[in-house]
Amino acid sequence: MNVRENISIQPYHTLGTKVITRYFTELTNEEDLLPFVSALSKDHKPMLIMGVGSNILFTKDFPGTVIRMNNKGIIVINETPDHVTIRVAAGEVWDDVVQFCVDQGWGGIENLSLIPGKMGAAPIQNIGAYGVELRDVLCDVEAVHLERLEKRTFVREECQFGYRESIFKNILRGQYLILNVTLRLSRNPELKLDYGSIRNELSALGINSPTIKDVREVVSRIRRRKLPDPVELGNAGSFFKNPVIRVDQFKKLKQDYPEIVSYPDPNGVKLAAAWLIETCNWKGKRKGDAGVHPAHPLVLVNYGKATGREILDLASLIRQSVISRFGILLEPEVNIL
Repeated sequence: MNVRENISIQPYHTLGTKVITRYFTELTNEEDLLPFVSALSKDHKPMLIMGVGSNILFTKDFPGTVIRMNNKGIIVINETPDHVTIRVAAGEVWDDVVQFCVDQGWGGIENLSLIPGKMGAAPIQNIGAYGVELRDVLCDVEAVHLERLEKRTFVREECQFGYRESIFKNILRGQYLILNVTLRLSRNPELKLDYGSIRNELSALGINSPTIKDVREVVSRIRRRKLPDPVELGNAGSFFKNPVIRVDQFKKLKQDYPEIVSYPDPNGVKLAAAWLIETCNWKGKRKGDAGVHPAHPLVLVNYGKATGREILDLASLIRQSVISRFGILLEPEVNIL
């Protein structure tokens, strides 16, 4: 593993702000990892594990070592007439995994099409979209402790998944490096079509009996319309989580704002953060090169020269206005460093 010093990682994260890391290396072979980590001195720490950097906001240079995961592999480990179980290396690009599974006719993750990032980051965030979350299909996560250098397999229940949450994002934050993720997919999938505008899009295309390929195509079309390509405009996708509030709190808001956008949730009512932000008149606004996307107010963008601190300051102003108007505190979905 080649370690480089004082490297700009601006090309390696999708918000594209200028950031220098003290050390940088790429992991392509899992067997190289343990000797590399065990040889690191205190000078090389802390460590930061990155894929495509699609969910990170850097507010300052990174003082330790960035390890970029590039290990590859998708292996079938079990098959039945109804299901197939696969093990996916952490360095696989998430959307490539979705495409591979759809091509095989394996359903369960087609609604998660076009989510940026790599496989290793998916369980950390418990990625989700259009009524589906990763935890719906995940069996286990294989990871290595970065201090003890011990491998451990976390079954789904041990991952403590929540809405864009997991044990790796909270209690065990920064302690483990994910190596592989095991998924159980269906050969006879039950399509999830009732979230967002999937059904309307299918109807507009004249598709009455959709397949998982149709769902992937429709979800991808919707996402491309709503979300900017980070290659063209720096962004980290949805910057904030959709807040979940109590039912009684929602009823009161509904009286004042009959048009409020909401979804059912096991813990109350989930509100559309994009609607809250747009109602506070942030859609399309910018401060310098930090801005709110004109088509999707949940996405904060870098128009070219914004710093991480400027993007964070804009996010703080948005949060203040939403809590002032609605009494709701928006939580960031991105990891802020």
